[in-house]
Amino acid sequence: MPFQKYGARRRSLSALATLGAGLMAVGGIAPAAAAQDISSQQWYLKDMQADDMWKVSKGKGITVAVIDTGVNASLPELRDNVLEGKDASNTPTDPHQDATGHGTNMAALIAGSGAGGGIRGLAPEAKILPVKVVGDPKADAADPLMARAIRYAVDHGSRVLNVSFGTIAGQRKNFTKSQSAVNYALKKGALIFAAVGNNGDKDNLPGYPASLPGVVGVGAINKQGKVARFSTHGDSVGLVALGDKIAERCEKDLDQTCISGGTSQATAITSASAALIWSKHPKWTNNQVLRVMMQTAAKPKTGDIPSSYLGYGSVRPRKVLLDGEGDPGPANTNPLLAREGATKPKPSESASQSAGDASQPPASDEQAAKKPATEAKASDDDGGNTTLWVALGAGVVVVVGAAVAFTVVRRRGGTMARP
Repeated sequence: MPFQKYGARRRSLSALATLGAGLMAVGGIAPAAAAQDISSQQWYLKDMQADDMWKVSKGKGITVAVIDTGVNASLPELRDNVLEGKDASNTPTDPHQDATGHGTNMAALIAGSGAGGGIRGLAPEAKILPVKVVGDPKADAADPLMARAIRYAVDHGSRVLNVSFGTIAGQRKNFTKSQSAVNYALKKGALIFAAVGNNGDKDNLPGYPASLPGVVGVGAINKQGKVARFSTHGDSVGLVALGDKIAERCEKDLDQTCISGGTSQATAITSASAALIWSKHPKWTNNQVLRVMMQTAAKPKTGDIPSSYLGYGSVRPRKVLLDGEGDPGPANTNPLLAREGATKPKPSESASQSAGDASQPPASDEQAAKKPATEAKASDDDGGNTTLWVALGAGVVVVVGAAVAFTVVRRRGGTMARP
């Protein structure tokens, strides 16, 4: 049962190679125009009122674990901001080496400084702990690998865990070690945000660890606030964030700029939002940070809450930091497991079984999710049944400049994908 990164759907002359350990690069990046100031293209920072939020909090004092393909700490925007980290596989390599660039982009979206014209993260003073989960698929089963990664991240000071990876096949019973690690992380006071996947307009298979109780599954919305057509929907969606047309470094060439998107990017923005809030309110527990994020999220306009497409809504850290909204409430009650704010809980569904119901979003959101892609339509081929992690990254990839090629993302056959 492999893991994949829920990455960009891209067409290219060749499919991406397996990165190992149940991890398969799925990032949406193609050759692009010459390097340029990426931060000038990060429109969502203005939309989220980042400049005003940074007067209140920049994420200082919060460590975010990026459980991914590694993080290239030599990039100007990440220099001096990336901790030592670890490769959690049985065939470890340098966690500061990133063969695909996916983990590097996620780290930069969270905590990039913007130096050298690079990515400016939403929480630029947070620290990044890289936890690499790409090993040998023959030596690393997905469940114990993810469990090791989660436990390492928590034991080394991470309060926020960003998992832009997952597996899109399997059953909850196959992730007992991962579930135990999730429970351990919650008990230790951490938050885990995981991409739900980019299969919403395909087979819509549930992703893990996003579907595990206690993990906050993150979906993607576009600039118009509608659910992105590729964003996987279902019970696992707890929150959503902007995850479409996001400027980042091209994974094949970090000196190039690409426009990508997916639940991977949405997860990074959500993790950064948590870091901003926690930095401002360091005495809050993980439950209290999550509670105010759920309370202040932009709710679905119609239908039950949580919505299977939008969860409890789209993250809005400015409501907490600038407007002072949100009641942190009880320190020891997990609001997601307790289904706080749910408008129509299922009587037969216990809090430990699901973080959300199957309620529908507004018709316009549902239509957007099912609408065929026009700007970036990609085909998929079967990915086999080897155990590997696949980055869940971009669901859509558009190159800045002359587009040359897109890459086919292998997503079927039980792999962990990156959002």
